[in-house]
Amino acid sequence: MLEHVPHWLGSLLHNVRAGHAKLAIVQDGVVTGDARLDLSSIAFADGARLPERFTADGDGVSPPLTWRGVPAGTAALALLVEDPDAPAPQPLVHAIVWNLPPEDGGLAEGAIAPDGHGGDDGSDVGRNSYAQEGWLPPDPPTGHGSHDYVFQLFALSETLPLDINPGRSDLMEVIRGRVLAAGMLVGTYSRGEEAPAGTVSAAPRLA
Repeated sequence: MLEHVPHWLGSLLHNVRAGHAKLAIVQDGVVTGDARLDLSSIAFADGARLPERFTADGDGVSPPLTWRGVPAGTAALALLVEDPDAPAPQPLVHAIVWNLPPEDGGLAEGAIAPDGHGGDDGSDVGRNSYAQEGWLPPDPPTGHGSHDYVFQLFALSETLPLDINPGRSDLMEVIRGRVLAAGMLVGTYSRGEEAPAGTVSAAPRLA
């Protein structure tokens, strides 16, 4: 959809962004300890450009993810992917997956997809900002500059009491006070400027 925004308009909106301070992972009371999850992808390095395959300019499938360091006492994991650079009041939600199995593991390429009443492992895919189940492919306005796509993973002390297809506000309401550890991975994407696809190197950062 946003690929149709003309370059001049995207450029004018360059400084109109939701802001990284509105990401879920930095909200008061969400992450209260120092325990960290190691979240990474074989498709891109932390801070590197997302391959086109995972965006609205390509196949639009979700990227593969891997995580390690799930602490003892974890009952479930939850994943939230947000774009804090969206020209909107709040970050754009690209994916929610909740009640993932409480163990080191990951998601295969394309795994964040509509799943109806949930997967066989008890996990469930929630609603993105377009009110649809599944992965919302990155689709920044041309000329708006680089966008961060922030993958946030939470290890939780309890399975989440959520209805089918929760949204961001539903998730935020129930994870406070339940986060044992968290991890973050950032991929970038832009239109109208040259940027090479990244390769996997450093471990993800949480800051």
